[in-house]
Amino acid sequence: MRRTELFFPRYAWRQPGATRGDERFRRASSLLCSLLLLLLSACSSISPKETAVSKTGESTFKSEPPKKVQAFATPERLKALDTQEAFEYRLGPGDMIGILVWRRPELSQEGILVSPDGFLTVPRIGNIQVLGLSVAEVKALVTSKLEFFYIEPEVTIRVQEFHNNKAFVLGRVSKPGVINFPGKGTLLEALALAGGIPDQNKDTSLTKCAIIRGNDTIIWIDLEDLLRNGNMALNAPVRNNDVIYIPESSDEMVYVLGEVQTPGAIQIRSGMTVLKAVMLAGGLNKNANAEKVFVVRQQTLKGDVIRVDLKKLLESGDFTQNFSLMANDIVYVSPGGMTKFNYAIEKIMPSLQMLNLGFSDLESLGVMERLRSKIWGQSGFINSSSSGATSTTTTTSP
Repeated sequence: MRRTELFFPRYAWRQPGATRGDERFRRASSLLCSLLLLLLSACSSISPKETAVSKTGESTFKSEPPKKVQAFATPERLKALDTQEAFEYRLGPGDMIGILVWRRPELSQEGILVSPDGFLTVPRIGNIQVLGLSVAEVKALVTSKLEFFYIEPEVTIRVQEFHNNKAFVLGRVSKPGVINFPGKGTLLEALALAGGIPDQNKDTSLTKCAIIRGNDTIIWIDLEDLLRNGNMALNAPVRNNDVIYIPESSDEMVYVLGEVQTPGAIQIRSGMTVLKAVMLAGGLNKNANAEKVFVVRQQTLKGDVIRVDLKKLLESGDFTQNFSLMANDIVYVSPGGMTKFNYAIEKIMPSLQMLNLGFSDLESLGVMERLRSKIWGQSGFINSSSSGATSTTTTTSP
């Protein structure tokens, strides 16, 4: 007898003289094969075929480089950048000048505006370039021009309106725009003149601002240290035409994945740490492994991974690993040892239930009785009583 005939003997198929039981056996055996094939096909998963990369290496899929991490300016660097020993106002477009020449009323004039290109129109002299000059330098220039016509003229220059001591405040302030300083400006003064930082989003973090000076200088200030900790050494001086930019923090996120109650993206808040991020994600769920929490930080295209033991943190109060998080950090909570096993059982149970139903049907059709008779030499059947108990009647042939 061939091996396949052990479970599916030849006489099971309809032959001349075959009984009705043989016919039912054949149909039930086919049903059993179909169920087994269906179960095996259900265990397969989708497996996409990877696209071959061109030899030239050109592709529309490119790795996004990490955002440049700004280094905050230290008090020593701010002091080195402030090269002006004493503040001296320099004339610019929009300033209003008054000129007074002693005993020469025809040369005296009030309300002379500096033109957008930096010229000043003076009686008897005409246009002179005063852009970037101090009041003393303008006085010396006008005096030297008038000496061609008068003997030792006494000239007084007075600035009536100052418009060239300004900065541009942009970003997260109440009144962004141009501000004018009455004297030597500072960062805190600029923020105050711009209406301060709005507090309607109190949960958002207050981390940094940039002072853009000229074409090649950017100074990043740690606002958290300046405003919350009162480190006045970071109150940087502001020069004319500086741009002060406070970025919005609403687009800075950390990502919490794995075995937490509500995984997803979390907006960075003040003092964001690993423990705070996990708690904002709803805390650990029952499947989490508190000893294996990982922080992934993208400093380069490869990134760094650091393991955090939250169990040790909570049991012994060891906060040395409660790291401060940065924008785009990933916090991953690993599953516990039994999680994968439980997951596999949950996925297998529906298949086992289907098999259970299939064997019950086969028993009712008499297939299992015939299999027991041919393989083990037993007869009888398994019947389920109304109370749910199972009774078995078997007889062994000699």
